[in-house]
Amino acid sequence: MTAFILVPGAHTGGWIWREVADRLRESGGQAHTVTLTGMGDDAPPAGPGTDLETHIQDVVRLIDRVDAPEVVLVGHCYGVHPALGAADRRPERVARIVYVDTAVPQGGAPALELVPDQTVRELLRQRAEKGEDDGQLPPPAPDAWQSWGSVADIPEDALAQLAERAAPQPLATLTQPLLLSGAASKLPTTGILCTANGSSIAMIEMLVRLGDPRLTALTEPWVRFFELGTGHWPMLSAPDELARVLLGAAADEGYRLSPAEQPAHLRPFLLDVPERPRERVGRVDLYLPDADGPRPAVVFVHGGPVPADMRPTPRDWPSFLGYGQYVANSGAVGVTVDHRLHDLADYERAAQDVAEAIELVRADPRVDEDRVALWFFSGGSLMSADWLATPPPWLRCLAATYPVLAPLPNWGFAGSRFRPATAVRTAGRLPIVVTRVGLEMAEIAVTVEEFLTSAADCGADVEVVDVPNSHHGFETIDYTDEARHAVEHAVRSVLGHLRG
Repeated sequence: MTAFILVPGAHTGGWIWREVADRLRESGGQAHTVTLTGMGDDAPPAGPGTDLETHIQDVVRLIDRVDAPEVVLVGHCYGVHPALGAADRRPERVARIVYVDTAVPQGGAPALELVPDQTVRELLRQRAEKGEDDGQLPPPAPDAWQSWGSVADIPEDALAQLAERAAPQPLATLTQPLLLSGAASKLPTTGILCTANGSSIAMIEMLVRLGDPRLTALTEPWVRFFELGTGHWPMLSAPDELARVLLGAAADEGYRLSPAEQPAHLRPFLLDVPERPRERVGRVDLYLPDADGPRPAVVFVHGGPVPADMRPTPRDWPSFLGYGQYVANSGAVGVTVDHRLHDLADYERAAQDVAEAIELVRADPRVDEDRVALWFFSGGSLMSADWLATPPPWLRCLAATYPVLAPLPNWGFAGSRFRPATAVRTAGRLPIVVTRVGLEMAEIAVTVEEFLTSAADCGADVEVVDVPNSHHGFETIDYTDEARHAVEHAVRSVLGHLRG
C-alpha cells in the first residue's frame, strides 16, 4: 500500500489537498495531509522561532507516525522545501519525492529564491540581508493570486476558498536556507509540470540542451516527469488528473529526459556563411561589411536567462556568429551583445546592457546612426517592449525570432514593463518581423498569439515569417530547406526596411 504525504505550498494548509487525498484513498492508497505550523486548521500557531526547520520537523513527525514501510512525499511550491528537508532526515522511509509545479531547491538556498512574485522576492531578500526575518508575510489580495502562479481552471468557489482560508506565511520559513546532508540526493523523484503556468517537459528539455550543469541531475535514471494542462494549483483545478498522476509517479511511471550528447546551441549554423572578422568592444562584437561610408546596423539580442558561468557565451554561439556574418556579407553591420540576463530578476540590468550597446554602435562612425534594426530572440524578446512602446526615429525595424512576447505566468512579472504584447499597441507604423515556429512550446506559442492579436487590434505593421515544421532554436536544430528559407526571408525583410 502506497502512503502519500501531501505538503502544501505557501499560505495554504492541508485542506487544499482534500479532493486529491480522497481520490488517492479511493484508489487503495493512504493519503496524509499536513498543515504546517502557523498555517491554520489544527496546526500549532506560529511563534517568533517558526522557520523552515520548524516546518521540516512537522513533516518528519508525520513520516514517523505513518504506518507504512515507505512513503511518497509530495510537495507543492514552497512545500517542496520542508518535504525535501524531511527526506534528508528520513531517507530510509521515503520511496519517492514528487515536486508539484516547482523548481528543484538548491541546498543552502532559502525558499525565497523560488518565490515567483519578484516584488515579494526582492522585499524578502532585503529583509533577510538586514536580519529582519521575524514576522509574517500576508497572503496575496483576493485578486492577486495570479502573481504567485496561474489560476487557470480553478472553479470560482475554490478560488474564493483559496483567498478566504489563506494564512500569513512566517518570514523565516522563506528566508532560512535549506540545509541538506545529501542523504536524499539519489532518491527517486518526479516533477509534475503545469503547462498553463509556463512549465512543460519541452521547456525542461530545452534548458537541459543548453548544457546548464545545474540541470544535469534531471537526466538521471531515477528522475521522471509528468505534465498537467492546468495552472499552478492543480489540486484545486484538476484533482482527478493530479491524483492519477501521483499514482503513476508512485508506480515509477513518467517521462525520462535523455542527456544531450552535444548542446543544441553549439551545433553549426544552418546556413553556409563565409567567415568575416569581428571587432570586440566590451560586451559588443561588430561584423563589418566591405563598404565605404556609414552602413545600417542590425543588433542581435540573445535570449535567456543564460547562466553567468556558461561558456562559450551567446555571442560565440554558432547561431549568432552566423547571423552577424550573414548580415555583414549582405552589406550591413552585424552586432551581437552579451547582456547579463542570468536570472529572471535580471531583465532590468540586461535591458540597460542592450541600451548601452545600441548607444555604442550608433556612435561608431562606420554605422549610419539613423538606420538601425533590433532583432530579439527567445526570452530576450521581452526587452523589445521598451522599443515598441516608444520607437525612436532611428529604429527602422524590430524583429523577433521564436520570441517570448509576454511573461510566462510562473515568472512573477505582475506590473512589469517587459510586456511586448502590451507595448505593441503604441508601436505606430514601426515595421515588425516575427519568425514563428510551428513546433513551438505551447506556453511560448500562446504569448506570440497574444502579441499578434494585440498588434492586429491596433493596426501594427507586423510581418510573420512562418516555419511550420521547425522548433525553438531551429537555426542549429532543423537543417531543412524550409528553415534556411525562413532565415533568408527574415534577413531580407529586415535589411529591406533598413534600406527603404
